Amino acid sequence: QVQLVESGGGLVQAGDSLRLSCAASGRTFSFYPVGWFRQAPGKEREFVARISWRGGSAYYADSVKGRFTISRDNAKNTVYLQMNSLNAEDTAVYYCAVGPRYSGGSDDEKGYNYWGQGTQVTVSS
Repeated sequence: QVQLVESGGGLVQAGDSLRLSCAASGRTFSFYPVGWFRQAPGKEREFVARISWRGGSAYYADSVKGRFTISRDNAKNTVYLQMNSLNAEDTAVYYCAVGPRYSGGSDDEKGYNYWGQGTQVTVSS
């Protein structure tokens, strides 16, 4: 089992920045890829970013490329999502998820085994 806890969400204005954290416990976190997904009201959950288990590869949705950065600190069992230049379309509940060991992760939520409870990000325009 892997337990994930997201934090760092909040209410910000357009153009502001936020850093989300995903803290993991339960297993050797460094063996697992991590993805960030988000779900806006009335919409399906969508891929945002992912990072490989070693942290050497990161991938982003086109909608956040150049604005968001995913990183990980395996010593702290934490993955971060730095979000800059936020706009109203970024408003959603953000979830982190862990995929199979020793893999690069997936853009598809079906590729993840464990999920956090989510953190709300609201961007006012």
